[in-house]
Amino acid sequence: MAKNFKDLSEPEILALAISNEETDGRIYADFAARLKDNYPATAQVFEEMEAEEDNHRRQLIDEFRRRFGEHIPLIRREEVKGFITRKPVWLIQTLGIETVRRYAESMELETQRFYERAAARISDTSTRKLLGDLAEAERHHVEIADALEKQHLTREAKADEDRAQRRLFVLQIVQPGLSGLMDGSVSTLAPVFAAAFATRSSHDALLVGLAASVGAGISMGFAEALSDDGSLTGRGKPLLRGIVCGLMTTAGGIGHSLPYLIPNFRTATALAVFVVAIELLVISWIRNHYMDTPFLRAALQVIVGGVCVFLVGILIGSA
Repeated sequence: MAKNFKDLSEPEILALAISNEETDGRIYADFAARLKDNYPATAQVFEEMEAEEDNHRRQLIDEFRRRFGEHIPLIRREEVKGFITRKPVWLIQTLGIETVRRYAESMELETQRFYERAAARISDTSTRKLLGDLAEAERHHVEIADALEKQHLTREAKADEDRAQRRLFVLQIVQPGLSGLMDGSVSTLAPVFAAAFATRSSHDALLVGLAASVGAGISMGFAEALSDDGSLTGRGKPLLRGIVCGLMTTAGGIGHSLPYLIPNFRTATALAVFVVAIELLVISWIRNHYMDTPFLRAALQVIVGGVCVFLVGILIGSA
């Protein structure tokens, strides 16, 4: 069972401090390794913060040896009740650079509080001074990080990292989302409008539209998730891509299906056609904004395809 912090002995407190510094240093090393390819300047910041944590660890080890000898008991933060709890690094590895920086700031604040509480529990003057100095160092780590960012994150480096972040966002979110939105918006046009013109029933058209949209979303989601694991393409986690693609596919189809909640067939169809036009313009804007495709060319490509599928649905439904 986890121990309460107030029940820890002085050797255990120092051992826990050593373990914390080692863990924090390894987290910074993980951040640096994960960011090195796309954010080299920020990776350098975390490498220097890792070195700072390693220096703290050596100071604590020297103090422990002076007072208690060579054997340092194994005690970790998760074994102390009500103490430092942090998300595993792998849970945030796919998030943005700003999230990683905020995570690091929270680490420093938590460690600072620990040293302040630990210093109050220590009787030895020298050890208490060391813990107080480390608490002060943690308090200034945000300032150190800012200084390191100014040193390494020059305007050119920041611009490079911003471009890298945009590229990753396009690869991991925009591309699978756009693929799903295009498929959902275009491929479901034919079944929805074929059912609408064949039955002249808003209810039947709605059911067909919902079935086609959800079915297409599930299919596209699995297809995207199973296409590649992202290790070579840099497209990120397959599960995330699959969820994004599936949801956007479903949204694209449901958009022009929901107007058939209106009982009047003609009114519902007119509104559905208007929604289709909005969907195609949104797709064109996304391609223009994120894929650097000229808007008129993107609109022409999407609208021609959408109109063809739309007419096919009407022709089949009216036959």
